[in-house]
Amino acid sequence: MNHHSRPHLKQDLHRYQFAAVFALSQGRFPRLPDFEAYGEDLLPDYESAGTEYFADRFQVQLPDQPATTVTCRIAKDGHYFIHYDPVQMRSLTVREAVRIQTFPDNYLFRGSRADQYRQVGNAVPPYLAFQLAKVVAAALGLEVSGHHV
Repeated sequence: MNHHSRPHLKQDLHRYQFAAVFALSQGRFPRLPDFEAYGEDLLPDYESAGTEYFADRFQVQLPDQPATTVTCRIAKDGHYFIHYDPVQMRSLTVREAVRIQTFPDNYLFRGSRADQYRQVGNAVPPYLAFQLAKVVAAALGLEVSGHHV
């Protein structure tokens, strides 16, 4: 459930592939100078291209590094959440964002895909909530039992 990739513009697929290959080889996602260095055809025809707003637009989520913070922005812009596999050339699915947010695999989000992304991005990650609850409980002299998610 919730594991369907959103449709992408044809011209973005090339950028996703470049970003994923770059990230896997360099250990970081490409920034504006990296796009410029590899050719004009990689730069999107956005008003923000060439400005500081574009500098880190295409962020690849590498499998062996912490993910960037999942926010409700993922509902409108998948460029900040690109899958690391250059063959797949896509942004993350709702289910992958759900995993990053530490929700259990059986937790179901409903509504349109945009609604699901927004719900995940607006949510407090369950594991973070559990850790905060432990701190609050300890401050109150209470013992927390149970398992984290």
